[in-house]
Amino acid sequence: MTFRPSLHAVSLFLMLGACADSGANYTPIVDGSKSPVFASDLGACQRLAANQRQYDDETRAAAVLGAGVGALAGLADGGNADDAIGGAIAGALIGGVAVGVEAQEKKQNIVIACMRGRGHKVVG
Repeated sequence: MTFRPSLHAVSLFLMLGACADSGANYTPIVDGSKSPVFASDLGACQRLAANQRQYDDETRAAAVLGAGVGALAGLADGGNADDAIGGAIAGALIGGVAVGVEAQEKKQNIVIACMRGRGHKVVG
């Protein structure tokens, strides 16, 4: 038997990878005008958020856990190897995407807190 991942599964994994640092690239909304150092402070805060790799590790761990649970679910009803593979793909996507979204929000919050800490009037 040869496993061939579906186009949908591959597409979803690529989208998840493309979004990996989108929270770190967040540009916050400020109340009033931007100070002359806004751009340099924003760059520093975005780099700080992007360097928080523990969130990326959490996403990978959730994808692996989801794959294991999905594979077991695929086999639970007397399924075959194809059912287990399908369940593993679905579980990995569900687990990875859910935690990936949370990681993006955490990185976005780091940018916001960092900019506020540098004296910018960030409202969101």
